[in-house]
Amino acid sequence: MINRRTFLRTTGAVTAATLLASTANTAIAQEMMVASSGMFEGRSNHVTSGSVKIVKEGDRTFVDLGDDFSLDGGPDPRVIFGKDGEVNKEGYLGALVSLTGKQRYAVPSVWSVADYNEVYIWCEVAGVPLGVASLK
Repeated sequence: MINRRTFLRTTGAVTAATLLASTANTAIAQEMMVASSGMFEGRSNHVTSGSVKIVKEGDRTFVDLGDDFSLDGGPDPRVIFGKDGEVNKEGYLGALVSLTGKQRYAVPSVWSVADYNEVYIWCEVAGVPLGVASLK
């Protein structure tokens, strides 16, 4: 059984924790900057859709696929940067984690994202794009 003193003490602690978490989230959100973004379009008879953002957080850069991301399938899909209609194999970010939903891929700090204007979902086995998003 909880008494009034215990209730008030617990409520105060929860409120303080909530305020601290809220302040920390606000600080993190203020440091995050969207450098560019785009929407995926399917390629090679595949359905690829959803958003992608290039996000800078402090001195780190990430490629974020949105909650709305979706790929209908394909063998060995990978996330790779490209430029002007050409995939750049040196811009390899990693294997696609999931066919749907939010995902994050770290960009190596030695890369300049300004060198790229597209993000590809690439089928390594077939050597074809499954989807591409132009970045703006």
